[in-house]
Amino acid sequence: MRGGFRKGMGLSPKKLNLMMKQMGISVEELSDVEEVVIKTADAELVFEDAVVTVMDAPGSKMYQITGTPVKRSKSESESELGPEPVVSISPEDVEIVMEKAGCSEAEAKATLTETKGDLAEAISRLCEE
Repeated sequence: MRGGFRKGMGLSPKKLNLMMKQMGISVEELSDVEEVVIKTADAELVFEDAVVTVMDAPGSKMYQITGTPVKRSKSESESELGPEPVVSISPEDVEIVMEKAGCSEAEAKATLTETKGDLAEAISRLCEE
């Protein structure tokens, strides 16, 4: 068997680049990356020394991250952001939600607080119930 991917007999980088070019695949390194964060349900992986390589193939892009991640729990990252801003809800907004959704004042206030003052979202949620 000649050439190919046999053990100890890999393709030369020059030949590999030529083959990738023929298939329409380009590879480049992103030069201005400051930080990469991968968020999961209970933690975050933060790469502060990340090297990111982008492989652009027809129909898709693949990102390769190389570096040392620091694992942070969700509570740590939330505490770094500080407390959530307080949303002020005007009496006019409460009246609009009550009128459009046909609900009580308490329900309107609670839903507006949940939706951070978003009238359309509050009305939508109350009308679904």
